[in-house]
Amino acid sequence: MNIVLRIAREEWRLWARSRVVLVASLIVAVLLAVTSVLTVMRVGEEGAKRIAQQQSAEATFFAQPDRHPHRMVHYGHYAFRAPPPLAAFDTGVDAVTGQSIFLEGHRQNTAMFADTRSAADLGGFATLNPANLYQLLLPLLLIIIGHGIVLREHESGTLAVMLAQGQSGLAIAGGKALALAGVAGLFLLPVAALAIYSVAAGEAPLAAAMLVASYALYLAVWAALVLAVSLLVRQRSAALGVLVFAWLLVALIVPRLAINAGSAAVDAPGKIESDLVMLAQQRALGDGHNAADPAFDSLQKQVLEQYNAASIEELPMNWRGVVAGHSEARLTELMNRFATDRMRQEAAQSRIVTLFGLASPTLAVGAASRTLAGTDLATHHRFLRETEALRFDFVQGLNHLHATALSYADDAQRSADPAAEARTRVNAEAWQLLDTFRFMPDPATARLARASLPLALMLGWLVALTFIIAAGAHRLKP
Repeated sequence: MNIVLRIAREEWRLWARSRVVLVASLIVAVLLAVTSVLTVMRVGEEGAKRIAQQQSAEATFFAQPDRHPHRMVHYGHYAFRAPPPLAAFDTGVDAVTGQSIFLEGHRQNTAMFADTRSAADLGGFATLNPANLYQLLLPLLLIIIGHGIVLREHESGTLAVMLAQGQSGLAIAGGKALALAGVAGLFLLPVAALAIYSVAAGEAPLAAAMLVASYALYLAVWAALVLAVSLLVRQRSAALGVLVFAWLLVALIVPRLAINAGSAAVDAPGKIESDLVMLAQQRALGDGHNAADPAFDSLQKQVLEQYNAASIEELPMNWRGVVAGHSEARLTELMNRFATDRMRQEAAQSRIVTLFGLASPTLAVGAASRTLAGTDLATHHRFLRETEALRFDFVQGLNHLHATALSYADDAQRSADPAAEARTRVNAEAWQLLDTFRFMPDPATARLARASLPLALMLGWLVALTFIIAAGAHRLKP
């Protein structure tokens, strides 16, 4: 039998007889199983609920009676973001960003009904899910199991015997690495099962496979770190202390420092502050509800010249509807500019946090995991952009009805004349202009492209640790 495989087999036998290893493994396995089942149930229930709410919102909008088009602009509509299949493993930012938006004229509302507003850090630990356990507990399990994987041979004297028999340090290190890899592979089974479940639920196989691969890479990094410390440190207590300190630093301290660094490097004003600045600029655009606002004088002159009309009463369309559409277009351009700036700032903060993956593979795997699962910040931003496009389209469709389906005279008199008010009610069939909305994850190739940086950072960690292990193995002497 190959010496590497023999060494690994002996390690597995030793761990199988260790109560500490068995108890620790059992605790982690139970936590993974319970958390996975609960997350699958919760995400499945949330997905079904949001889809039902979306269908209900659309049915309610379509079922509205005959009304003035602008009343429907203010009646509004709801859009919901259903969780993707891989959210059963990593819920990502879903718990802190909100999953629904109320869409109405003249406003861009924020997403609502976040599970945990108090945990507003990007990708923070808002709710316990399998991804959190893999990122935090599995490294601890590898530390408990493997911190003395080489030092135990030193203490028992078997290392000197193995080296004296002609076994190379690289072969010994290879066997120990294979043993740790076997443990990591065993604990990859739950994420592999969740990946298979997500594919059955409609997820792209490439995204599911790459999510499993990203956690395999992450656990390989930790296994390599455990082996490197066991090769380089001369006492088991010291090795355990070094590894626990490394876990605290990499898994807890550096992520907090990264979030603070991102916030300090990119100063993103709060929404209230941004809205106050935007409102000051919005006043200069004019009030779309007041067709006589001086802000629309140039538009009125342009339209009158275009249709060779002497007054707005002679226009072939309703001047009030024209003003409403023009005002909405200008206001939306202003709101989109502020929204784009805010999303750009948030994305810049997120990139800084991801770059701290140079110092923390936990940050790197978290970024890759959220991206591949379709629960990252970029996906949330796309949800905001798509819902805004939906809002603008149906509002402008209603404004077009306002301009073309109603006479200006009736529209101007509807508050004082019940007959005119009745004539300004559009047939309810017109509400079918609203498009149905179903938010879908990005294609797997697009998610993989976004995850390439954090995956490359983890690969860099593994390569660097492999060189350290090789150097430590060469130092082994009888």
